[in-house]
Amino acid sequence: MQKLWQSNFKFYILFLMISFVLIAGIAFPIMERPTAWFHYPFIQGLGENAKIIFFHVPTAWITVIAFFMSMYFSIRYLRSNDIFYDLKAHVSAQLGMIFCVLATVTGSVWAKFAWGEFWHWDPRETSIFALLLIYGALFALRSAIESEEKRAKLSAVYNILSFLTVPFFIFIMPRIMPGLHPGSADDDNAGPVVDFKMNANMQAVFYFSLFSFTLLYVWIWRLGYKVSRLKYLLDKE
Repeated sequence: MQKLWQSNFKFYILFLMISFVLIAGIAFPIMERPTAWFHYPFIQGLGENAKIIFFHVPTAWITVIAFFMSMYFSIRYLRSNDIFYDLKAHVSAQLGMIFCVLATVTGSVWAKFAWGEFWHWDPRETSIFALLLIYGALFALRSAIESEEKRAKLSAVYNILSFLTVPFFIFIMPRIMPGLHPGSADDDNAGPVVDFKMNANMQAVFYFSLFSFTLLYVWIWRLGYKVSRLKYLLDKE
């Protein structure tokens, strides 16, 4: 009973945190001269579109975290041959794909309002599309192999090699090539996210959003792993 109460309490706290991010990210206005604590400053080159950073950046951040953890659990599997590490890696990779899709969708929505179309094959869009293909192939690989041990080992090796491309596609390629996305090599307006001219309130909401989405990933991952572990044990009976 106590564990159930603690679980429900954590869920309600997380729900309130995500709800606040949604409200603050959508409803708080952008003003050229902020006068209230809930006003966001006008950022040259972004304008009203700046609000997307409260959702787009955290989903991209969790994409990297999830793929990194999937690589980490894959390494643990190769060192121990413990199948449960394979399950942990697989669940994290699944979440990485989900958040990668969310980052792509939110980025496309931003592109529609900022550039007039949902897709332009900008270096940032191209790089995240490449990640979707790379990790999509991982799930195709797993579904094509029946042997449990062989599937786990090949998936682990593929996971490790795949993550080596993540820093390049997420952090390096979009910044060394000219493009439309803020932070590209030829960007002279907004610059990278870390250079945004946020006021203290906007920074607080932004970092709170990153923290809330990180907790959301942890909560979903733990739930997904418990389900995968239970299913695995039931299939073995």
